[in-house]
Amino acid sequence: MLTLDKFEEASEVVKKVTLETKLIYSDHLSQMTGARVYLKPENMQFTGAYKVRGAYYKMSTLSEEERAKGVITASAGNHAQGVAYAAKCYGVKATIVMPTGTPLIKVNRTKGYGAEVVLYGDVYDEACAKAYELAEEHGYTFVHPFDDLAVATGQGTIAMEIIKELPLVDIILVPIGGGGLATGVSVLAKQLNPKIRVIGVEPANANCLQESLKQGKVTTLNKVATIADGTAVKTPGEKIFPYLQKNLDDIVTVEDAELVGAFLDMVENHKMVVENSGLLTVAALKHLDGIRGKKVVSILSGGNMDVITMSSVVQQGLILRNRIFTVSILLPDKPGQLHKVSGIVANANGNVIKLSHNQFVSINRNAAVELRITMEAFGTQHKDEIMAALEREGYCPKLVQTTI
Repeated sequence: MLTLDKFEEASEVVKKVTLETKLIYSDHLSQMTGARVYLKPENMQFTGAYKVRGAYYKMSTLSEEERAKGVITASAGNHAQGVAYAAKCYGVKATIVMPTGTPLIKVNRTKGYGAEVVLYGDVYDEACAKAYELAEEHGYTFVHPFDDLAVATGQGTIAMEIIKELPLVDIILVPIGGGGLATGVSVLAKQLNPKIRVIGVEPANANCLQESLKQGKVTTLNKVATIADGTAVKTPGEKIFPYLQKNLDDIVTVEDAELVGAFLDMVENHKMVVENSGLLTVAALKHLDGIRGKKVVSILSGGNMDVITMSSVVQQGLILRNRIFTVSILLPDKPGQLHKVSGIVANANGNVIKLSHNQFVSINRNAAVELRITMEAFGTQHKDEIMAALEREGYCPKLVQTTI
């Protein structure tokens, strides 16, 4: 595995189950960075993520005996759907162990492909241990989500497509959980053109590969805490680690708050839903130096996000960007005060979402009652203009935590 011949073989095999995900030039991200930024939209795959590539190619390499035993894997969702779909194509029984916090959309879609789902553990590593236990108990063939050279070869077909479409690509950004995608992409990219830089991106609070590379050996994090559930991995793959050491040029980490902003960018500027793990490469663009004029490809690894999570991310994104904010104002408990304040906000083009009038903030109600206004603005500058308008009329607005 991980030879050019195998990558070419895998590229032909996965065409049976993948959709063509042509590169999308991002005018918005290009203007923001000064680079020529392209998106590889694997979130548009039939299963909602790139994982079907590695899963299907791995299934094609199994013997009839191994398939007859049935397959099992552990996954936070995308590999689960990939294995379930590949197993369905081959008529193989599939059992998937998923962390208990896996988004409902991923659980239901995995079941929809005919797989049996077992929910176990808080993070991927705990689910994986359970999957090994079940494999031993029932004799299932284990299909590892990332620490498998055949799986990594299948994932690397993404690099083949990127370079065929954009031969002079300078940088490929790849999200990292356990490292399977980064292994396949980096190894093939270096084989085809050693000058291509492949940069991995991890959540700041789930940076298991970054820590492992620092230590020079596979290292397990004590805990992971990130909204990027698909990359919430404590330990990178043992088998693939040497390939990552050799072929990965750098690793960038991003905070969860940056993923929230990146989600809004994708929805508003590209009309695409991309899950938090898939947004890592978009958020990382701001952390790269010396990329002006370079051709950069961000791999959007998946788009399987449940509606509740989506709603929460949108809400937090609007708050972080000051497009929704809340102010507290103390005013006399007299008729007409609410009307006056509302008029000031309206004249400043603020849009009131919610009002809260608390008469018991002070013992002396005539001296002061509290009015909390949650309102919509166009951004930070507009928010400041609304605050200034209130101050000019003698009020002392204070920003408070927004809850919607």
